[in-house]
Amino acid sequence: MNKKLVAILLTLLLTVTVVMSGCAKKEEPKAAMTAAAKNAMQMTSYEMKSKVVLEDLQINIPEVAGDPSVTQAMTMLKNAEITMDGMYQADPQQMEMKMGINLKGDMAMSFNIDMVMTQDTIYVKVPSIPMLPLPEDVVGKYLKMDLKELAEQSGETFSPETMDTEKTQKFANEVLEALLSEYDQAKYFKEINAKDAGLPEGVDAKQVVQFFVNNDNVNEALEILVNKVAPKVVDIAGKEEYREMLGLTQEDIDSAKTELSALNQEDFKAGLEEMKKYLKINTFSINTAIDKNDFPAYQDVALNVEFNEPETSESVKVAIKGSTQYLNINKKQEFKIGIPKDADVITMEQFEESMSELGAY
Repeated sequence: MNKKLVAILLTLLLTVTVVMSGCAKKEEPKAAMTAAAKNAMQMTSYEMKSKVVLEDLQINIPEVAGDPSVTQAMTMLKNAEITMDGMYQADPQQMEMKMGINLKGDMAMSFNIDMVMTQDTIYVKVPSIPMLPLPEDVVGKYLKMDLKELAEQSGETFSPETMDTEKTQKFANEVLEALLSEYDQAKYFKEINAKDAGLPEGVDAKQVVQFFVNNDNVNEALEILVNKVAPKVVDIAGKEEYREMLGLTQEDIDSAKTELSALNQEDFKAGLEEMKKYLKINTFSINTAIDKNDFPAYQDVALNVEFNEPETSESVKVAIKGSTQYLNINKKQEFKIGIPKDADVITMEQFEESMSELGAY
């Protein structure tokens, strides 16, 4: 065989091997989740699909047992579902969200709320809600709220810093690193087979990592959160570049530091031991599916906990599942709602006037 051809074939084989090994490369679970979390903060645009379901809600408290209103509320909330489908872009800053609320039971109802947000304005479409009559002239209109005006009405000063996505992402990065760095990989992280992770169609994951807390490590997890993570987060929030963005003063930071340092460790640990008597964590896990570009393409959360008071026999059980899928990351977004036209917009004053005519104000 021609030596030149052999050299070319070997070069191609080597190139393919390097590329394939790079595509298939998997990091240790903790490092992979940390990297994915950081990359999430670098997303300049994306489409998202989220869902939260309250799978179970059981309340056994003598004071409210048999109360028809409590029973009705629990029936409506059990299997209640909230969906959020939206898009985001950083420049020019714009986000839109379609929120769906579906309540179950004998008084089942469903309604949708559309929202659009820019750097200084929020638009919320007034929904048609069963059992809650709203004036016909406002239903279907977009209620326009100026963020600066809302801040002033609350006695606060609106700062454009709060809407600085680049600075917000940088802050979130530092907090995430402070959080994840303190938890031991062997105790809190593990890898999940992608085939067993229940990923939705279209999610192509090179790796799925789980962060979990259970009855065995919950005390240590809370100790780490309070004693190690919290002081770091306060220090990060206290940086001059973040204080204004968060609406904090140096006095706020100093006060938080004082409270953390004054925590009585013996009482804190005794409280954690006492908590183990009535708290049972059946499930608390966060699965993150990481794509070939090291972005968290999909994430789901499962929480199933029980609270049992041995002396009074009171008990509460809550089970929640949630998921978020990210698509078209860092690509041009084609917004479906868009900025509402003036003809479709009403001000807060117009909304309040219509509500007062209905007798709601």
